[in-house]
Formats: sequence, C-alpha cells, structure tokens
Amino acid sequence: MATDGISPGEDPRASASASAFGPDPRALRRGQITDALRRYGTDSTRLAHAFAAAHELRPADLFALVAVLTAERAGDPLTPGGLQRHLRLSSAGTSYLIDRLEAAGHVRRSREDSADNRKVRLRYTEGGMRTALSFFGPLADSTTAVLDGFDDAEIDVVARFTAAIADAMNAHVENL
Repeated sequence: MATDGISPGEDPRASASASAFGPDPRALRRGQITDALRRYGTDSTRLAHAFAAAHELRPADLFALVAVLTAERAGDPLTPGGLQRHLRLSSAGTSYLIDRLEAAGHVRRSREDSADNRKVRLRYTEGGMRTALSFFGPLADSTTAVLDGFDDAEIDVVARFTAAIADAMNAHVENL
C-alpha cells in the first residue's frame, strides 16, 4: 500500500490536480496513458533483449538493425556515419558493428550513388528481413488487429500521438 496517498501506477501529478469533488478525470486519464507507455517501453526492451539473445546479437546490434530498417523504410537509407551518430559510437566501433551485422547476413553495404561511388548506404538483406519478420511478425499481426478496432479519425489521432511521443522521447534521449 502506498504511504503517500498515491496508488501504485498512478501519476502523482494526477492527485495534485484533484478537486474537492474527486480526482480530475483528465489528469487520471493522462496518468493511465503515461503508465501504459511506461509498460510498453519496458516490454519493448524485454522483447529487444529476447530477439538479441535468440540471434546472438548484442544490444547495440539490435539498435543498429532498427535504425537501418527505419531509415530504409523512410526512403533515406543510413550511411555508416549516420549510424555512428545515431548510436553514439566511435568510428571504429561502428565499423566493427557493421562488419558483425554484415557477416551475420543481416545488412549489406551498398554503393548506389553513381555520381559518388564512395558513398555507402546500409541496407537490410533479404535474410535479415526474414529473420526479423519471423520474430516480430506475430507482434505486427496483433498490432494490426488492435488498430483494426479504430476508425479512420481515431487512427489519425493515434498516428499523430505516437509520432509526437516518439519525437519527444527521441529529443529527451538526444539531450542526455
């Protein structure tokens, strides 16, 4: 039992905004959202560690794979330098990490710029994509099933919210 008058999982700011008629419903709902995001973040980390362990990857390897996939899907494949900045590794550490991922068949270095053959982009391999889909596919299916329960207007709000919260988290991490 909490000794500060706040229930476990409750946002302490929610009780601070309580009125004489009870807790502020908006503050309580915000606390529920914050708690759900915290649980999602924790479970996401656990899932990442399970994937890394199942495929003999280091945590930085998995973070690199996610960054490569995200950039590729956005239509702007990462360069080794972009990955280095994203992961905050040394140049040598980044090269070693890319070498490991390439040797394991997850990514490949690609020279696609006909004007500048020195420019390298990192791409997922088909085998790397199959590996990721076999592990994360069931989660994608359940996420799709959840989203199917929302109408288009709700999906627009969820998309706006998740993009904004991801940007806020990224800004926080970048400022550490």
